[in-house]
Amino acid sequence: MGNYKELLVWQKSVDFVTEIYTCTKSFPKEELYSLTSQIRRSSISIPSNIAEGHSRRSTLDYLQFLKISRGSCAEMETQLIIARNLNYLNPEEFEKLSGKTSEISKMLNAIITKLQSSPNP
Repeated sequence: MGNYKELLVWQKSVDFVTEIYTCTKSFPKEELYSLTSQIRRSSISIPSNIAEGHSRRSTLDYLQFLKISRGSCAEMETQLIIARNLNYLNPEEFEKLSGKTSEISKMLNAIITKLQSSPNP
């Protein structure tokens, strides 16, 4: 199975967390413990669950954690839409972050599909 740090999806999702933290620095201070915190936690959940699942060394566990990561991508997309609607993100920032969320989600889908079609998942 190798090391999770070698997975491109893990690397991209760690970079994504950094971008999320940078973008949310400009959110209103009253959002610090609500939307800002929630967006940051959702972003952190993506690579964290990839790492945890991979480290379990069980395909079924790995699949479950990959699905949780994929769910965090959907959660992230929802929160980005809310941030855009509140004008906390400009349209360009939203499109960039939304595109990266979609890319990571597609990568997770590909891994999930591959693992599910392997014998003895």
